[in-house]
Amino acid sequence: MAALLLAAKNVVAVPDGDGPTRLLSPGFVRVADGVVTEVGEGAPPAPPDVDLPAGTLAPGLVDLQVNGYFGHDLADADEAGWHEIVRRLPETGVTAFLPTFITAPVATQAAALRRTRDLLPALPDGARVLGVHLEGPFLSAKRKGAHNADWLTDPTPEAVAALLETGLVKLVTLAPERDGAIEAIGTLVEHGVLVSVGHSDATAEQVARAADAGARKVTHIFNAQSGVHHRQPGVAAQALADPRLHPGLILDLHHVSDVAARVVFAAAAGRVVLVTDAASAAGMPPGSYDLGGEPIELPAEGPPLRADGTIAGSALRLDAAVGNAVALGVDPVTAIDAATRVPADLIGRPDLGRIAPGAAADLVWLGPDHRARATWVAGHIVHQGGNLFQGGS
Repeated sequence: MAALLLAAKNVVAVPDGDGPTRLLSPGFVRVADGVVTEVGEGAPPAPPDVDLPAGTLAPGLVDLQVNGYFGHDLADADEAGWHEIVRRLPETGVTAFLPTFITAPVATQAAALRRTRDLLPALPDGARVLGVHLEGPFLSAKRKGAHNADWLTDPTPEAVAALLETGLVKLVTLAPERDGAIEAIGTLVEHGVLVSVGHSDATAEQVARAADAGARKVTHIFNAQSGVHHRQPGVAAQALADPRLHPGLILDLHHVSDVAARVVFAAAAGRVVLVTDAASAAGMPPGSYDLGGEPIELPAEGPPLRADGTIAGSALRLDAAVGNAVALGVDPVTAIDAATRVPADLIGRPDLGRIAPGAAADLVWLGPDHRARATWVAGHIVHQGGNLFQGGS
């Protein structure tokens, strides 16, 4: 593949390949064979192929929680549905993601994993599939949220083994207070799986024991979990206080208020992971959709809901989550890191989520409104919104 030189008004990058992420204003990035080969501050050393005179060139966004999008629920989507999501997620700035399957019987989830394994080789160019996130069925009935309580179960060795069979599982959300959960965490971690505490009524002490066993994330902080009581701290309190844990944050300003979101960024500085928890209703008009085999309704305003009013995923774009963080006063570099470098490192992919020499050339041009205007995966343009470039293409 031919080399590509991009110049931008702002570049969020790690120019020397290590150390903290920095804002280069202006900056340039050189790409060859799908990899970043040079990052610099100031004017480019030659006329650029692509000139981005406004906004910010950032690493491609990494979303660790995508249930579905564009009318398709990934747990049971057909091949055409998978193709549409992979092709179109770059419209939202996302270049890599974890398809997320919510609670179902273990045998049903195992079958979904096998079906996913078989269709992955034929996926089109677009967002990278990093594996699968299983959000359940090892959750608390007290904090089930939109999950079907009839399918919740303990993480027995047999159940865990059945779900690990394909090798696709990269993230599991579970409640550490369930019988056998601490042992299951150890097994999952041994198999290279990131474990996240979620849909849990655990005490802070129980969450700390989960972290001792290897858990490193908390799923959608404040939602479907015990909270921040000053004498009876729960999951959310431990997520904020424990430097080993990375709180996932759905920043649509419906799941979590603006004040609570500021608390998360202040208390868990450098650990926050922005996620969408997008349901099949994301990217679609108001109407009836599906999540985990059960109906949800997307209203004109706000997130999708079950019939009983329970929030059921979101309709959030990850680029919009970054914009919401900035609007709350979060430093733009910190906000972008929370949707790129932090989740990529957490999932064990240090080749993603940063603009640095040797990293994959997954890039997104965010406009001044933080919406994705153009997106590249491995140096190939996979989304271009209109006539955007002043240099070459």
